[in-house]
Amino acid sequence: MIYFLIVVGIVALIFFYGVGIYNRLVKLKTLVEEAFSSVDVMLKKRHDLIPNLVETVKGYATHERETFDSVTRARAAAMGANTVGEKEIAEKNLSQAMVNLNAVAEQYPDLKANTNFMQLQSELSNIEGDIEKSRRYYNGTVRENNILVDTFPSNIIANMFKFSKATFFELENEAERNVPQVKF
Repeated sequence: MIYFLIVVGIVALIFFYGVGIYNRLVKLKTLVEEAFSSVDVMLKKRHDLIPNLVETVKGYATHERETFDSVTRARAAAMGANTVGEKEIAEKNLSQAMVNLNAVAEQYPDLKANTNFMQLQSELSNIEGDIEKSRRYYNGTVRENNILVDTFPSNIIANMFKFSKATFFELENEAERNVPQVKF
């Protein structure tokens, strides 16, 4: 009888330990989703600000149509991206288009002195900082999730309930890892 109680006690401990791991996996999965949503919100703010910036530059540089179209296309692609990988590629292209817009604006000293333009530039700089913070938070939660999914014994529970590793939000080369600077 005593052995039966010991076995039941051990089984109960293992069961509750497994429930604890399962709950932690659910929590981390939810945190990863929340963190990605946060990145998405910051990217949307950036996407919403860019048309105002483009319109301000257009007023000064009417013959730079290809640059404006490039920024508009890159913004549309970034807004349409759904997965982490798609967003990485689209944001890389958008950042490059913004660098080209920067080059155009450098040619117009009056534009650089425009109050509206300076305000938009400041907002964009703040948003870029927020995007970087959101990416770091997202990647931190992904790291914690992936560690739990990969380590023993939690990997057993993760595999049983089909928890999977999440994808980091990374850029392809080291130079792109820095927050893009758009200065006019």
